[in-house]
Amino acid sequence: MTTQQLFLGIDCGTQGTKAIILDAASGQVLGQGAANHTMISGANGRREQDTQQWLEAFALATRRALLAANVDGQSILGIGVSGQQHGLVLLDDQGQVLRPAKLWCDTESSAENDRLLNHLGGEKGSLERLGVVIAPGYTVSKLLWTKEQHPEVFSRIAKILLPHDYLNFWLTGRSCSEYGDASGTGYFNVRSRQWDLQLLRDIDASGRLQAALPELIDAHEAVGTILPSIAEQLGINPNALVASGGGDNMMGAIGTGNIQPGAITMSLGSSGTVYAYSEVPKVSSDASVATFCSSSGGWLPLICTMNLTNATGAIRDLFKLDLEQFNELIAQAPIGAEGVCMLPFFNGERVPALPHATGSLHGLTLDNLTEANLCRAAVEGTTFGLRYGLDLLRQNGLQSRSICLIGGGSKSAVWRQIVADIMNTPVICTEQSEAAALGAAIQAAWCKSWSNGHEDTLADLCQRCVKLDLSSETLPVAKNSAAFQQAYERYQQHVATL
Repeated sequence: MTTQQLFLGIDCGTQGTKAIILDAASGQVLGQGAANHTMISGANGRREQDTQQWLEAFALATRRALLAANVDGQSILGIGVSGQQHGLVLLDDQGQVLRPAKLWCDTESSAENDRLLNHLGGEKGSLERLGVVIAPGYTVSKLLWTKEQHPEVFSRIAKILLPHDYLNFWLTGRSCSEYGDASGTGYFNVRSRQWDLQLLRDIDASGRLQAALPELIDAHEAVGTILPSIAEQLGINPNALVASGGGDNMMGAIGTGNIQPGAITMSLGSSGTVYAYSEVPKVSSDASVATFCSSSGGWLPLICTMNLTNATGAIRDLFKLDLEQFNELIAQAPIGAEGVCMLPFFNGERVPALPHATGSLHGLTLDNLTEANLCRAAVEGTTFGLRYGLDLLRQNGLQSRSICLIGGGSKSAVWRQIVADIMNTPVICTEQSEAAALGAAIQAAWCKSWSNGHEDTLADLCQRCVKLDLSSETLPVAKNSAAFQQAYERYQQHVATL
């Protein structure tokens, strides 16, 4: 019997924190736990969170996972943290948080983003200089916004961290960042894997911002050992290594085994993402494709839609439906929802690039105005956004035989069939739907292996720990795909009018 090698994987998302306990020796997930967060929202696009909630949820989710796994926290060898990308956490020189964290879905700094994009020479200039086109929601515009709206906070900035960097700082006392998550800041060059210091000097000539940057480390490097006081608080081994961690998409890639060319991962979470692995930084000429670095040594061309289960959830709440009722109604309505088309841009939208758009319904008549059609239109509308993004990735030369589905929406068999039909590609889920938390735990095992002189490669670990759920495999139905193609073209026409 092989001895267990236990790792804690954490995913700090928008709606909550998930924790899993992975035995990297057997590849089994032994237990998981979760705890919720709330959001601070404003009509002006403000989407923020109190970082104290993250710390409390981290501890609670960890305790629940240890309990579910029935293991002793003292046997945890390492911790990996996945975090929502693009968020801004500002610390003072005492390491205290200066204000609530502005999140990826915050559009309050859209005007600042427009000015910065203009300063970079538009989309073309941004692509040439950074390898990505900065978008509302990226971190960089939040810095300019803070300087202009909260000068007293700005004057006290000592550290600029992303959500996962902040959790690593809390765990270890060390301020650092890895290339994958850093790619989404808007002040990082994805080709050279370096901070763009001049851009930060352009925002603030004093040099305060560049002095506050975390140091960059490789994905396989550990940040350090957990602080004794935090180990005690979490009930885990004080010698546990804290891995570099990364953004939720980068960790989701590891958690689905998407670490070599040919795989495509699609996440049906609060936001929708589609990404693939590339060995070189093939920067697309289309501004919507973000060629981020991966947290496995390569690159991760990615598209992100701002509205997915947050949009379907809003419709469910409106009609007071549980998930089962919602899925039944979707199944009742025909493909194309009898002409009802929803553009679910409740949060503005990144793909297609419509940051100031709002949600809208088209094609309503007295005959087709039914609960079932509205539910189906919400699912179809959000999935069409992902199809739009997948087409962009395919135009950039990315191939795939199948799509690996993760996120809350992937648990719905009805939605899986809709995705397979709209993309005209087979889809399959991983056994572990919390792919980002799993990826973080796998990465922690990889970091531990590096510190022990390479017992396991990342590919070895993914092969052992990432398992496909064969019962979830869903093939496209030719006549459905043809019907969806017409509905998709109708969606594109409605988008074009915006």
